Amino acid sequence: MSQVAPDANPARQQLARLFSPIEKELVRVERRLRRELRSEYSRIDDLVRHAFRMGGKRLRPALVLLAAKAVGEVNRSHIVLSTVVEMIHTATLIHDDVLDEAELRRYEPTANARWDNEVSVLLGDYLFTHSFYLASTLGSTFACRTIGRTTNIVCEGELRQTRASGDLTIGEDEYFRIIDAKTAELCACCCQLGAHYAGASSEVETALADYGRQLGIAFQIADDLLDLVGDEVTVGKSLGTDLEKCKPTLPLIRLLSQVPGDSRGEVSALLGDGESSRQALAQRLAQSGAIDYARDKALQHARAARDRLTVLPDSLARETLDRLTHFVVAREL
Repeated sequence: MSQVAPDANPARQQLARLFSPIEKELVRVERRLRRELRSEYSRIDDLVRHAFRMGGKRLRPALVLLAAKAVGEVNRSHIVLSTVVEMIHTATLIHDDVLDEAELRRYEPTANARWDNEVSVLLGDYLFTHSFYLASTLGSTFACRTIGRTTNIVCEGELRQTRASGDLTIGEDEYFRIIDAKTAELCACCCQLGAHYAGASSEVETALADYGRQLGIAFQIADDLLDLVGDEVTVGKSLGTDLEKCKPTLPLIRLLSQVPGDSRGEVSALLGDGESSRQALAQRLAQSGAIDYARDKALQHARAARDRLTVLPDSLARETLDRLTHFVVAREL
């Protein structure tokens, strides 16, 4: 499979420019991640360093830092929390790759492709437990309570999606509840933690958590679209896994809502049947307007995220949070 170096990707360069207001803080997070993701045992060290390389956009740490800067100053707690949420996110990706049988992530072989499923599951567990330990070092129970509740909701969302695989009767309401749990919840948590540990008022903390939730929903819809119509070389990960696992995503749900009952079999026959079927289904989705419908929904949630920023004073951090709402729906990675 052909690959492109991440630094050559225009979308990644755009994101790096977006994060320029927190560039120094992100460097501190990277250093902390390198320090935490090490082991004295060489065989384990290979695994955890691979997990470090799986990190890509660093969107979740950026949300913690930007929320903090939007209301106050970044402090040591924010660096620790940024490290924690990135480790949690990476753990969910490693487990996702096992479930999806994906072979490529961040332009590298996934842990399950390089080693096996047993190693990958344990590596994800290692990241989860280490992240909880790290959060506990802050000397406050707020972070542990918030992060613990969030990870429970994220895992429950993943379970709901897994149990819904192959169920073509799933509607939009259930789809949105699933992605709210499995993706948006962690984004909301990041923004809440950033605001809380910068001394934000309860009103601002709630508004930023809502911003993160709406941003996360827009992000996931865009991610589902990339799985259907994206390019693996550009995106840098295995695509078509949603179709192979017959996961109910918004474009597919929209298409099925417009297809007569006796024609649903034609659509279901295109699921889980390789790249040619992915292309055929993508064409059918585009012709039906389902792709445009899903993009419009992503834009609606991006606008809702921007609306939540009105409680913030003008700053580079607020401007960046605003610009992120455009990036997540227009991205190619």
